[in-house]
Amino acid sequence: MKGLLSKWLQHHDLTERLADEEQWQREVDALYSLLASFYGADKLVLKASKLEALGLMRSETLAERVAGLAKIIRDDPTAHPLPSLAEVPEVLDKIEGEIADLIARRSVEERLDKQIADKMQERHEDYVQEIKMQIIKDSSGPENAQTLKKLAFLEKMNLTKLASPAAEVLRPQTVEEIIGQESAVQSLLAKLATPYPQHILMYGPPGVGKTSAARVALETVKKHANSPFAANAPFIEVDGTTLRWDPRDVTNPLLGSVHDPIYQGAKRELADTGIPEPKPGLVTDAHGGILFIDEIGEMDPLLLSKLLKVLEDKRVFFDSSYYDPSDANIPQYIKNLFEEGAPADFVLIGATTRDPVEVSPALRSRVAEVYFVPLEPEDVRTIVHQAAVKLGVELEVGVPELISEYVIEGRKANTLLTDAYGLVRFREPEVEKVQIRVEDIREVLRSARLIPYVVRKARSGWEVGRILGLGVAGFLGSVLEIEAAAFPGQNGKGTIRFNETAGSMARDAVFNATAVIRNLAGVDLRDFDVHVNVVGGGRIDGPSAGLATTLAIYSALKNLPIRQDLAITGEISIQGKVRPVGGIYEKIFGAKQAEVRSVLIPVDNSPDVPSGLKGIEVLPVGSIEEAMAYVFERGE
Repeated sequence: MKGLLSKWLQHHDLTERLADEEQWQREVDALYSLLASFYGADKLVLKASKLEALGLMRSETLAERVAGLAKIIRDDPTAHPLPSLAEVPEVLDKIEGEIADLIARRSVEERLDKQIADKMQERHEDYVQEIKMQIIKDSSGPENAQTLKKLAFLEKMNLTKLASPAAEVLRPQTVEEIIGQESAVQSLLAKLATPYPQHILMYGPPGVGKTSAARVALETVKKHANSPFAANAPFIEVDGTTLRWDPRDVTNPLLGSVHDPIYQGAKRELADTGIPEPKPGLVTDAHGGILFIDEIGEMDPLLLSKLLKVLEDKRVFFDSSYYDPSDANIPQYIKNLFEEGAPADFVLIGATTRDPVEVSPALRSRVAEVYFVPLEPEDVRTIVHQAAVKLGVELEVGVPELISEYVIEGRKANTLLTDAYGLVRFREPEVEKVQIRVEDIREVLRSARLIPYVVRKARSGWEVGRILGLGVAGFLGSVLEIEAAAFPGQNGKGTIRFNETAGSMARDAVFNATAVIRNLAGVDLRDFDVHVNVVGGGRIDGPSAGLATTLAIYSALKNLPIRQDLAITGEISIQGKVRPVGGIYEKIFGAKQAEVRSVLIPVDNSPDVPSGLKGIEVLPVGSIEEAMAYVFERGE
């Protein structure tokens, strides 16, 4: 009896499974029919073949047909595990949901396509109306009384010209006229006058000749036997502060852009047939020559990245959703621009007043770097004499010297001279030969509210508790006047004070000096009231004033006079060692401006001292004892 019951149950389960399987087969058939109507029967077969699902689709097995559905719906040719009979309902539910999403998406796309088509039809009708109006205008002729009157007025304006601006007259025309930058100019030309010219990035303060050097470099290297530049090689100049990246790609004067035929005003003959028009940019204008970007450090980072890609490809590529390569109406030059890109094989020369660490590392890795240096007083005087010759004026004795006290830029020196020239011309309009006097320059200086560039200068002699340190900001070095005073106080209750505006580095320098002086002289600064002052509130952004601060405090404690024609830079360790610092060249320049005779630098900075240095003595030291031998009278 039990055996019969078991057989009956097995037969009943089998019957139910067969019924379920028949129902699922009907569902799968319905889904395949739905897809056939959605894609089209032929396209469905083609799609299944590409996705390696054709065999599964035509299978007699339910699991394989379900797997075929999954591949087609998900556009995934990778193998899908065949579902078990128990998993079939769940898989079918997911597939039905995905088919519903597909059909809904198609419905939305069709509605959008219809709206777009309607809008394009409206635009087309407006455009046809414009053409009709243009035909009417053309048939009546382009000129009338009003247009002819305006043309005559424009031609009359073209006959009126002012003299060239002074900046144009005084601009250097040869490399020999670029004063104070002999090493930088030579390095610049050497990188261009070669069969393998390099991209170049020029650093330096404003007004020292970077832009002028770039302008004359191309004409100079054209005459060199190894130069790759042709006689007609272009020089394209642009200011990096004016260049911005347009994320819409509507306009890009540097790299170029595409004017679509509907919204951006492609040429009329192209707009009629819906053809987009590529507009090459400055990088293509510079092909075969030099692209000079002034203030390249101010460029938009995204635009700079695009420019670096152009440097690598030596071409600019365009893209437009309106471009159809199969359109027989497209002119060949437009085909070439879209398919091959526009040529952009040029040498990039960039100039910046930023510190190298502020410039994009990606840019720096692709260029050779040239450093322009601040101008020294004798360089400014030479520039003033050179400008006087070009202006045809005489200079009273002392004029170049006075200008060199107030400026360190060649451009600013020329501005002062031309201002004085205009002042004399205004006062004496009938004079044939202009003479610029010292008093004329002083009046211009008062009007411009200028003060001498160097306000602290070295002097001869010795003084207790006063020392000259050296600082640097950007590309310019300067002299820091540091004072120290020490008074006996209560044992262990003394105080150390310094002006907080000097920054945390000044505070650390004072604390390091405490340890050094205790090791050096056995003096505990806690027994004294010590006051350290950076005159003028100058801020110390690095550790380079540590040695100077220590020597000033030691001088005050021991009442030892310090040389006043000497300046010092270097970090002091608590062991009394003099550590290297940055900006050695700029600091030496600042010391020369202040008429310092000798400079103490860390011995590890000796390789940073420029060769051929004149007018100042550089003394490397490795410890505070070595420094004291130079600083204190009789080497105490």
